[in-house]
Order: sequence, then structure tokens, then C-alpha cells
Amino acid sequence: MSWQWLAWENLPWIRASAAQWRYALRNTLAMCLALSFAYSVNLDQPYWAMTSAAVVSFPTVGGAISKSLGRIVGSLVGALAAILIAGYTLNDPWLFTFGFATWLGFCTWTANLHQNNVAYAFSLAGYTAALIAFSTVNITESSQLWDIAQARVCEAITGILCAGLMMMLLPSTSDGDTLMTTLKQMQSRLLEHARLLLNKQTTENAQTAHETMIGQILTTNLLRIQAYWSHYRYRRQNSVLNYVLHQQLRLTGVLSGLRRMLLNWPEAPDTVYTAIEALLTELEQPWCTKHTLAKIIHTVTPSISQGDYRQIAFVTRLRYFCWLYLDVQRWMRLLDNVEHNQQLRPPKVPALALESDRAEALLSAGRTFFAIVLGCTFQIYTQWDQGPAALTLTAIACVLYSSAPSPSSSVTLLLKTLLILCVLSFVIKFGLMVQVNQLWQLLIVLFPLIVTLQLFKLLLPKRAALWGQIVVFMGSFISVSNPPSWDYGTVLNGDIAKVCGVIFAWLAFVLIRPSSDDRKSLRHIRAIRRGFRDQLRPKPSASPNHFESRLYFHINQLKTSQNTQAKLWLLRWGVVLQNSAHIVWELRAWRTSSSALRAQRDRCFQILESIISERGVHATQLKSVLTELTRQQAELAASSDPDSIRLAGILWRLYCSLAQLSHALPPQELK
Repeated sequence: MSWQWLAWENLPWIRASAAQWRYALRNTLAMCLALSFAYSVNLDQPYWAMTSAAVVSFPTVGGAISKSLGRIVGSLVGALAAILIAGYTLNDPWLFTFGFATWLGFCTWTANLHQNNVAYAFSLAGYTAALIAFSTVNITESSQLWDIAQARVCEAITGILCAGLMMMLLPSTSDGDTLMTTLKQMQSRLLEHARLLLNKQTTENAQTAHETMIGQILTTNLLRIQAYWSHYRYRRQNSVLNYVLHQQLRLTGVLSGLRRMLLNWPEAPDTVYTAIEALLTELEQPWCTKHTLAKIIHTVTPSISQGDYRQIAFVTRLRYFCWLYLDVQRWMRLLDNVEHNQQLRPPKVPALALESDRAEALLSAGRTFFAIVLGCTFQIYTQWDQGPAALTLTAIACVLYSSAPSPSSSVTLLLKTLLILCVLSFVIKFGLMVQVNQLWQLLIVLFPLIVTLQLFKLLLPKRAALWGQIVVFMGSFISVSNPPSWDYGTVLNGDIAKVCGVIFAWLAFVLIRPSSDDRKSLRHIRAIRRGFRDQLRPKPSASPNHFESRLYFHINQLKTSQNTQAKLWLLRWGVVLQNSAHIVWELRAWRTSSSALRAQRDRCFQILESIISERGVHATQLKSVLTELTRQQAELAASSDPDSIRLAGILWRLYCSLAQLSHALPPQELK
């Protein structure tokens, strides 16, 4: 057994940096202040204020503000729902059961359909209603319902205000600075990614690298949302930030297309690879210009009437990548130097799409409804006095973890947290709290304990979720109430009820399991295909930027999956249809005076529509289509007409994209 962690330099109080100490102190002071204030104004359960302050603790100002707003709105909506539903159904337990099961199912469904603040607000609306309603099962006066709802909302808002006050007194690093630094790092990573993909040797980890790159850009979008809430400057320039992220996603798509061309062009001259390295080296320079890049590109640009149509197509696309990269750099420089009262106006693009898996959302809503109905049925027949506490934890677990990547693992971790807290809270409550008669005496012990737990959360990232949950749920287990209760049986019964509630939620996730990664992969692939077929219409309903951001969102949905095959096919279909969509947009914008060439262009749309359906690719037609594209390329390349040469290059790019589908077996059918 190693005792190295007990060495002086490895202790959390010594290892922690100044920023980590600031974060731990800020959150601990907010929790203690919230508990003290709620206790001083005689709220009956002041520990919920402490819990609320812990929940909205966030490393950055923007994250704390957005989370606090979601919590306030969710608490108010949940309290209103509890008053309305419980007020009309309190005398009929079965009507009460189905009313609240429906509300919690609705909140679960809505939270799964949305992202960020909206999802968080509906999750809060669900379990705030459960927190209020399940504690009213034994009341006889409707006025008591209002008092309970008012107290819970006041406790939640008290915790939020205390957390906000401490964020003002001990501010963290700026969200905006973090965002700008991340965007600049992303530009450098794009060049590293280009070096990885555009080399002569076949790279085995290209798939993982491409998936990671997409995930990093979409994560940066979350930083953009936090920066939006943290400073008016970033709210004013939000359109620029959104445009930059769109273009960075487009750059990853262009790189995947260039890679497909190189893989299908093994005889590419060495001068092409030399030019690629020279271009990437030049793009790393802070003041790179189009003139310098154009001189490098000119060295590998053949004559359009005599050169290889594949090299012409590749160089044209390489030039597009360089110009796009410079455009992003230009907007980032403008953003760095913009005046406070100036608003930049980039090309208009939609917000990055956050599509939802409606089937999974409906399944999660049904699971929550089922769990609450069974739990309430058990309570109606047993009349367990701590049944409401168990039902509250069941509701919280079902609503919060329904959208988690691995719900069963998350609930298991919560169960482990509660078991630890059962022991810890019992020691604190009956070993310490019974011996003190002033709140400040308890806070003297709680303060260093919470600070240490906060530091553990930061210094031990592998167990950060465990330490974070211990901090959040500690208040509800210690149960600093006004007046205090010291009954051993009640405390043990309440702790057992909370553990049983989580066990019941775990059983619900085991019995009604989330969809397998294979099913999720197929659903996302079908959504991408639907979007691509829409792009083939003369007037698509989604713009190119909207389609592309949707596509990347779908690709990113299985980033935590352990099913390599499901991730591979989702990424493969995403890359194929993205490259094909780029070609569709280019063909639509391509103009020629030749009616024969226009007919061949229109034939490309027919080919794509015939072989790609929502349910998959028609494998019997794919081989004949690839053969037809090869024949058309040869015929067009034999001509000396510049338009024919350009069209041959576009058809070759389409061939490179579609050929990827023939390199492996089709994905598994739904089981």
C-alpha cells in the first residue's frame, strides 16, 4: 500500500494553486453564508439554501449566471406546478399520483429535447415540484401548501444570491479571455489536424483525431454561451463568435474531403505534399497573406487544358481551405481590436444546431412516469412515513440522469455518494451537532471540511463527480433545520428512505434501459441522411450552414460511447454526406453554357438521390454508380474544354466521397 499521498507536498491544501483555492473558498463561503442567512430568517429547512449555493457553483462568471437563471426559472415553474397539481389532487391519492407522474415525465421529455439552460430549467421544474409536492402528502390545509412552496423557492433563491455575491467578491478568470484563448488554440489545432490528415503515410488514428476535433469545437460553443452571459462585449459580438465556430467546423469538413482525395490519388506528385507543408507552415505565421499563399499554390497548379483534372480539383479545394482559414483569422483579429461601442457584422449564419433524439426523450419520459407511478403506489399501500423522501430522490435521479451518457453508472455513483453521506452525516449530527447550541460553532467545523472536499474535486479529476455530489447532498443529509431534530430513528429512517429512492431509480434504468449505442447510431445516421436528401432538393429547407452544424452535432453524440463500430459508422456516414453536400453546393453554383455539361451535372443529383435513402445506401446500385462516375470522368478529361475539366474534377471528388461506403460492411440492423 502506497502512503505517498500523505507526503507534505501531496496534501490537497499544499498542492492546490491560487485559482483552485479561490474557487474552493468562494463556494464554501457561499454555502456557509446561505445556510446562515436562511437560518437567521427562520426558514424551516435552511439546508436547501446551502444545497442551492453548492449546485450553482461554477468556475466562471458566465456559467454561474446562466445556471442561476435556469435554477430560478425552474424553481418558480416547479413551485407553480406543485401548487396547481397538489392543490387540486391532494384529497385523491391516485389523481395526485398520475398528475405528478405526468408532470415529471413532461419535464424529463422537454429537458431531453433541449440543451444548456432550457434543459436545466425543466429538470429543476421537475424535481422542485417533486420536492414540494411529496412533502405535502400529510397536510390538511391548502394554506400549508403555499407556505411549503414559498419556503422552498426562498431557500433556492437565497443560495443563488449568496453564490452570486461571493462570485462578485472573489471573481474567477474571465469567460471571454478563456474563449478567445481557446479559439486561437483551435486554429493551431486545425493546422496540426491538417498535417495529420494530409500526409503521404496512412494515419491509423485519423478517425479518432477527426472526432476529437469536432468535439472540441462544439465544446467551444459552450464557452461562447458562457461568455455571452458574462460580459456585454461578447453579447454584442455574439454573431462573430458564432460565425467563427461555423467556419472552424467547415474547415474540418474541407480537410476530410482533401484526405479522401489523397487516399484515392496514390500517384499524387511529391510536389503536392511539399506545397501542403509549405502552406501549413505559412499559415502558422501571424501575418500570413493571400499573396504569399498564392505564390506557393501556383507552383502546383497545372494548366487547366493540359493538366491532370485530379490535381486541379485538389489544388482548388486546397486553395479554398487556405482562404477560409485566413478569413477566420481576420475575424478573430477584428474581434481582438474592436471598440466597445462597435458591433461587427459578419456573414449571417444560424446558431449551431442542437438537434434532439426524440425517440430517446420519449423513452426517458416513459421511464420517469413508470417509476413515479410505481413508487407512489408503494407509498399508498404501505403508508411509510419516510416514503416522500424516497419518492423525491427517485424523481431527482430519473429526471437529472435521463440525459446522462451512462445513466445506470451515474445512478450507481449517486448511490455510493449517499451511502458515504449516511455515515458522515450521522457522525457530524450526533457526534458534533448535539453538543453545540450556536450555528457559528457548527460552521467552524463545516468550513474546513467543505473546503477540503472542494479541493479534492479539483485535484482528483477521476473522482470529481463523487466529491461534487458529496458537497451538493451534504446539506440535505446533515439537515440543519429550525428547530433541530435529534431523533435517531427518524434520521436513520430518512437516510434509508433516500438510499431506497435511488435504488428504485436504478431499477427503473435497469428495467427500461436507454437505447443501445447501435440503435442511437442508426437513429443519428438516419437523421443525417434525411438532412442530406433535403439538400438535394431544388430549394432545401435548411441552409448549408444549418445542415453542417446539425451534422456535426449528430456525429458528436456518441463521443463517450465504448462501441467502436457504432461510432465508426456514424462518423463515416457523417463525413461521406458532408463531403457529398459540399459537392452538391458547388454543383448548384457551377455555371456553364453547354447543355450537355448541364445534363451531366443534373445527373449527379439523380445519382445521389437514387442510391442514398433514409434507411441506407442501395448497395446493389453503389458499384454501378461508381463505375458510371469513373467513365464520365474519363470522357470529360479527354476533352480540352475548361468546363469539362472542372466538371471531371468535381465528379472525381464525388467518387472519392462515395467510395468510402464500399470499404466495409453495412451497419448492423436494429435488434
